[in-house]
Amino acid sequence: MFSKFYPDEYWESAYTQEYERLYEAGFRGIIFDIDNTLVEHGDDVDEHAIALVERLRRMGFAVCFLSNNAEPRVRSFCKPFDAAYIYKGGKPGTKGYEAVMKLIGTTKEQTVSVGDQIFTDVWGAKRTGIYTVLVKPIGKREEIQIVLKRYLEKIVLHFYKKKLKKRQQQ
Repeated sequence: MFSKFYPDEYWESAYTQEYERLYEAGFRGIIFDIDNTLVEHGDDVDEHAIALVERLRRMGFAVCFLSNNAEPRVRSFCKPFDAAYIYKGGKPGTKGYEAVMKLIGTTKEQTVSVGDQIFTDVWGAKRTGIYTVLVKPIGKREEIQIVLKRYLEKIVLHFYKKKLKKRQQQ
């Protein structure tokens, strides 16, 4: 019932994972959400995000940012990276994801999306056919519509974790 919202992977943080495994699996492009994925909602880019993007580029990944935020927010965040981005991305629609892949020159089989929201980041990427990684939100500060969606996300995550546990027991 909820499986269309299940991520392919669920990580504690975008900063704690080994992206080498994804690269070895054939992924060449990473789409990042910004708020509560890489920084707390509304915060400026920080040294951790800059270091992560530099590391990924050295590995051979193309990196792009896809956000539902307005251009001033996304542009100011991405400026230190000199990175491609799509603002007002229309997630969970597929057009933003397709535009990102065109920008960075990857196919859906080569692209992974990393974000903190099930109903925008995960569902949008899955609808496009992109591998999905859900990360735990970095902070508690969020807009009211996101706070409300988090309650529904808890239900989906409950069944997702139950499915993972059952699979591990087999």
